[in-house]
Parts: sequence; C-alpha cells; structure tokens
Amino acid sequence: MIDTTQPTDAHDRPPAPLPLPHGGTAERRSGTGDHHGPLTLLRPGLAARRLRRGLLAALAAAALAVPVTGAARPEAVSAPVPPRLAPLRAVTAASLAERYAATRGAIEAAMRTATSAGHRWRAAMLRAMADPARHFLSFDGRDGGRTTEVFGDLATADRIAVVVPGSGTGLDTYGLLRGGSMRLQRALGGRGAVVAWLGYRPPSVASLQALTLGRADEAVPALRAFVRDLARLRPAARIGLLCHSYGSVLCGRAAPGLEVADIILYGSPGAGVDDVAAMRTRAAVWATRGTGDWVADLPHAAVRLPFGTIGLGTDPLDPRFGARIFAAGDGGHSDYLDDGSPALANIARILSGHAPTGVSHAP
Repeated sequence: MIDTTQPTDAHDRPPAPLPLPHGGTAERRSGTGDHHGPLTLLRPGLAARRLRRGLLAALAAAALAVPVTGAARPEAVSAPVPPRLAPLRAVTAASLAERYAATRGAIEAAMRTATSAGHRWRAAMLRAMADPARHFLSFDGRDGGRTTEVFGDLATADRIAVVVPGSGTGLDTYGLLRGGSMRLQRALGGRGAVVAWLGYRPPSVASLQALTLGRADEAVPALRAFVRDLARLRPAARIGLLCHSYGSVLCGRAAPGLEVADIILYGSPGAGVDDVAAMRTRAAVWATRGTGDWVADLPHAAVRLPFGTIGLGTDPLDPRFGARIFAAGDGGHSDYLDDGSPALANIARILSGHAPTGVSHAP
C-alpha cells in the first residue's frame, strides 16, 4: 500500500453478504422470477440447473481432494516483520527513491531469513527482487508474500495501470505477474506506468477458496486504500484497474467508490456480483476472454452446499452482465499480456483512452 494506515470508512468494507433463500441463490428477483443476486444461479431450465450444480459440486470436490505434495507451502516460509513505512505524501523522484530503498532493505532481510532456513527457491526469488533496478512500493514476505512493484516512472506517467493477479500468485510464482506487467508497460509507452499489486493473499488454484468470495472480500479494504491513495497522489493521471482471473472477483467487490477510468476483467471466472450496475462504479467496465482459456468451461453459478455457498457470480461476458466486450484472440488463461497478443494491444488502447478493436457489446 502507498499509505500504510488502515481505512475505516464505509466504502472500505466489502459488500454485505446477501441472505440465501431456499435453493441457494440470492434473494433479489426480477418480475419474471429469475434470480439476480451477487451469486446467481442462472435458470434456463431444470436440466441446465442440475448440470451446473453437478459441475460446481464436482469442481469443489476436486479442489478439496487435491493432495498437498512437494516443497513447503509458500505461506510456510518464514520472513521477518517488515519495518512500518510512513505514508507517501508526494510522488516525486526523490520520495520514490527513498521508498524504493527502504523496501529493498525489507526484501534483503527476507532473503537472508529464507537463505538461513534453507529455502533456496524463495531466497533466489528475493535476491532478484532486491536488484536496485527494481522498484517496490511495499513488501512483506510473510504468509506467501505481499508486494507492490512499479514498472515505469510513477512520478511522470499520465496513465497508470494497477494489475490485480488471480489464484496461485505469490512470491514463488511471481515471474508471470512481473513479465506481464513489464510487457504491458512497454505497450503503454514512456508515459505509462504499471503497478503489479500483489497486496492480498490469492487462493491457490486447486482450492475451495478459489470458488468463493472469501479471499476477495478480505482484500477489499487494502485494494480500495491503495487505489484511493494513488488517485490522491496522481490526480491528473488516468488510472485503470486490470483484473485477471480471481483478481476480477476482488475488483468487482471493491469497485464501489474507486476513482478509476476503466476496470478490465480478463480471464474472469466471475466478478462476485450480478452485473455492472451492482459494481456501483462510474468507470467503464470491460471484459474479455481468449478462445483457448479454460475458464470458459467453468459453470457460472452458485450452489448451496452443507459447508457454504460456492460460485463467483455471472459470467462477465454474458450480455446480461453489461460489460463492454473486446477481442482477446485465441490465447489461453495466462497469455493475455503476451507480446503480440490482441488482448495486450486492446488493453493498452483502453488504458490510453482509445477504443479497442473487436468490441461486441458497448452499453
């Protein structure tokens, strides 16, 4: 976070959970009897409903059945408590250099701890992060890791993208987030900056948490605080929120009150809300999915099980969601920010205030 104080106003609380009536869907109904709560089970017919329930139940069972093997879990790697950083009062070359140096010290301390404990992979990742050519606004190596890395010059950028990653992202898998952020910054050009915001603990890919709103709702205050500080410090810059996979659930839940121009959901399994109206945002909401992305095969539904409700809400590509849909090409789930991809080119255009190509729905 830019400001390390914790927010307390009403906008910093995640949307309150809605009551679940009989059948497991949210309570709000349209005049036709369809359900439209934030975890809606779409109702085209009894057979489809049963299929979606079955698919989600099977997915939940698979997530719970995956064994934990191999190296130590990322959150099990110990790290020291980072020093508390004073809030940034201005974004200048001097203030940023001071912050980057302080954060580098925290990374080096975590690297020494990982080395002493014999966690060679984590130590190598942290050694690379401590390179003076890299710029971190914040770092905390505990509990899987939290980082905020800047690509480009935040002090002079007139367009800033905040990238919110999805399931499975942590210090040990950080290379994918970093690579995509670097390519996006190059596509934006010299007056663009990208902030890779790993300011929360994403669920692991094969986990029950990846099918629920819990981790997203926990992170809502932190994301809102960061974006609010960024908008305050750089009021003239165009800020866009770029949300991949489970990160789009966090963006959808955090959207109310965020001062951003665009919210882009890509590779999204759902945004934790019924539709754009439920996000209560003045931003333009965009969505895209590559034809090779396995997320398209997930059931967009909510299922009430004995231990809770599973499901991430309406498919953002569903016309009823109301997002502006643009072309992403034939890439897979991790290919959106690859060099030469239609998705990268279109995302850069949107963040620069230009219309993307291949728009199929623009309310």
